Amino acid sequence: MKVITIPILSDNYSYLIIDKDNKSCSAIDPASPEEIIPYIEKNKLHLKNILNTHYHSDHTAGNLELKKKYKCKIFGPEKEKNQIPGIDITLKENDTLNLKDYKAKIIETPGHTTGHIIYWFDKEKIVFTGDTLFVLGCGRLFEGTPQIMWNSLLKIRNLPKETLIYCGHEYTRSNADFALTIEKNNDKLIKRSDEINKLINENSFTVPTTVEKEIETNPFLRADNDNIKKNLAMDSASTEEIFGEIRKRKDNF
Repeated sequence: MKVITIPILSDNYSYLIIDKDNKSCSAIDPASPEEIIPYIEKNKLHLKNILNTHYHSDHTAGNLELKKKYKCKIFGPEKEKNQIPGIDITLKENDTLNLKDYKAKIIETPGHTTGHIIYWFDKEKIVFTGDTLFVLGCGRLFEGTPQIMWNSLLKIRNLPKETLIYCGHEYTRSNADFALTIEKNNDKLIKRSDEINKLINENSFTVPTTVEKEIETNPFLRADNDNIKKNLAMDSASTEEIFGEIRKRKDNF
């Protein structure tokens, strides 16, 4: 699967999935048409589908303009159908989305928003996580509890380790700095932080990441890790309590 990463707005990522004939494509969370359309036009593509992960405007603001221009279909979460501009087809847990050449399984990941979904292309081992999981981070809990978000993150953690993760924002440098405050004795995290610095200094993307890398270094996927429990002096706390503490610290970081 050919995935084109398009940085938009101040720190968002949108993505284009290019069909095998190199003539058509689908867009993930294309909030900024002025940054999406030039690539589509330059490469003589036709936008067939928009795939929204959730309703926030920095993910959906381009829906109507792109739909008007390309007559594309808009897909999004069933639970947010009244909040997503121009939505045509709603999706829920375990639905299958059939694109021209690819199939995505829909996984509901509430926490950031009530109806947030992610798109899991199991054959290609690619997942688009929106604002549920970032490189070394996770989304703020605007509409969920720590337990709800932890359960959502476990769905991602349980995907095959080689799965490529394409997320919704470039928060990686700040996320790495924060992660080191939670687990400064994690050698893999220290090494990864150095690698991230190099990528950023080269003006390179820090996406995609992999499930394996996030399991090893992302504190939000490691709330049940004994090392983190010890570092936070929360040996007797539940995993959900530890996750909530990590999220609270990140909110104030």
